[in-house]
Amino acid sequence: MAQPPTVIEPRKKPRQARSTVTVDAVLEAAARILQEGGLDALNTNEIARRAGVSVGSLYQYFPTKEAVLAEIIRRKRLRLFNGLTAALEETRGRPLEITIFRLVEVTISHQADKPGFARALEYAYSALPLQQETDDLKDGIVAAISGLLEEHDVPDPRQAARDIVAIVRGMAEAAGLRGEKDRAALATRICRAVLGYLTTDVAAHSRAAPGSSHRQKPPGRNR
Repeated sequence: MAQPPTVIEPRKKPRQARSTVTVDAVLEAAARILQEGGLDALNTNEIARRAGVSVGSLYQYFPTKEAVLAEIIRRKRLRLFNGLTAALEETRGRPLEITIFRLVEVTISHQADKPGFARALEYAYSALPLQQETDDLKDGIVAAISGLLEEHDVPDPRQAARDIVAIVRGMAEAAGLRGEKDRAALATRICRAVLGYLTTDVAAHSRAAPGSSHRQKPPGRNR
């Protein structure tokens, strides 16, 4: 017999200040539980107890612990996307390497969770039916970075954006799971990898262009 689908949608959204406080307390309590004990420690009774609300109040908004977990992930992703778009606006018109560094800083800050919390969310990404939301987030980030690269004459900007997202996310997540504390050193390493990729990509594109005798402008300079 097939298992029923996991319910991850909230029952309702908070519309008043009091209900917003309740939902925020539930999500903060669940995050603390994940940090301390991982997914095995997460259940609705413990979430309600930590949040200082009744289980009935919790169920008004979240039908399952998976719905609580999904909302934590959604809010975390929204903060990342808003942080990246803000960084792009703040550095518009500046050299590409400066913008890349700000984007890397935002990503590292987003990934700088305690190892237990990071591992719990990593598992949840694959265990919960969030694939479409994940794809939509990736597409939005890739589109934003692709626009940046196009402004700086980077060849095949959409593919380059996908590769950059993979480089930054992979290195930041791995460092977070290892418990690295030196964010500045990590940002420097990631930027070195991204800018090295872009320099190599531009050089390869220039060599491959048929009949091209002009020198390709390096990334990091505006038109």
